[in-house]
Amino acid sequence: MQLTPVIAIHLAAALAATAIGPIALWARKGRTQRPRLHRAAGYAWVTLMVATAVSALFISGGNGPRWGSFGLIHLLIPLTLGMLVVSFFLLARRNVAGHRMTMQSIYVGACVVAGGFTLLPNRFLGHSLWTALGLV
Repeated sequence: MQLTPVIAIHLAAALAATAIGPIALWARKGRTQRPRLHRAAGYAWVTLMVATAVSALFISGGNGPRWGSFGLIHLLIPLTLGMLVVSFFLLARRNVAGHRMTMQSIYVGACVVAGGFTLLPNRFLGHSLWTALGLV
């Protein structure tokens, strides 16, 4: 496995989105709300998620069923981009609860769950991590 520039961009954007996401979500929780921090972190997170999804277009899929150079994991690209559009549509309609639920779902699905799968030993990040720890 080799770190290409596209994989490096994808990895950096995904890791940064995973780190910034909780800040955007936390800034609107509780009694003390921080709308400026929420908006700044939210726009940064959305930008990083778009960068992650677009860069994934240029990464060849792994094993399993394929359609050209795309694997099953590439189905997350239109899902992520579509849900981001839906979340802004909901916000424009002043449906804050729907916006919140959509953004939380994207974070959990795209950053936590999909990010967790990258730690499998046969994936680039997982292989690198487990090799560095001496477990592979």
